[in-house]
Amino acid sequence: MRTPRICVFDPLAPGMELKLPAQAGEHLVRVLRLERGQPLVLFNGDGREYQAELIQLAKQAVVARIISEGTAVNRESPLELTLAQGIARGEKMDMILQKATELGVRHIVPLITSRTEVKLDVERSGRRMAHWRAIIAGACEQSGRAHLPSLAEPLRLPEWAAQLDDSTGLRLALDPDGRFSPRDLPALSAAVLVVGPEGGLSDQDMSQLGQSGFQGLRLGPRILRTETAGLAAIAAMQVMHGDFG
Repeated sequence: MRTPRICVFDPLAPGMELKLPAQAGEHLVRVLRLERGQPLVLFNGDGREYQAELIQLAKQAVVARIISEGTAVNRESPLELTLAQGIARGEKMDMILQKATELGVRHIVPLITSRTEVKLDVERSGRRMAHWRAIIAGACEQSGRAHLPSLAEPLRLPEWAAQLDDSTGLRLALDPDGRFSPRDLPALSAAVLVVGPEGGLSDQDMSQLGQSGFQGLRLGPRILRTETAGLAAIAAMQVMHGDFG
């Protein structure tokens, strides 16, 4: 069986004993049925992995001990890709975050666009951000990444576009009538991709993006759902300019 990888948001060091997150601990005990002494890999997003072993399997706490120095791991794509995703409803957004992480996206920005239907008050936004971070951490556990993609607080599209600098690279927005297809893109090492929510990007959104230097990226003649379109574009860009080739 493959050694389980667990993300913990704590500093890690050899000899440390730490309580694992409740959901991870329950999965190890109830689903995988691991026993004391079983090996684990722990990471906290700093790019290193730590060998560990289970030392306590109680209902109130599953505890691991780190038994090695951290080992640097690099499974990041050479393409530094930012996904600016119009916030989608419920499980659709969860799937987008999960799969974008698996596909190697470095930065994720949840966008509030003209057609965003999800309403985020302060209390709900905090819970949602914690949930999204857990989704991203789980995707890193599964995919072998030791760096967690950054997750920005939700931003309104005009405010976000106005604060961009040159470090984001080529600026692209999904558009059925866009100038580029993935194979037409020039050689690049960084890019930012904007994907609309369920209703797509409005004319107003596209106008604001155009004023900020964004160009359209088309994916073919079929209309794709928001949970499909961005992931398809990311995969195509990784083939052409990342580490899928």
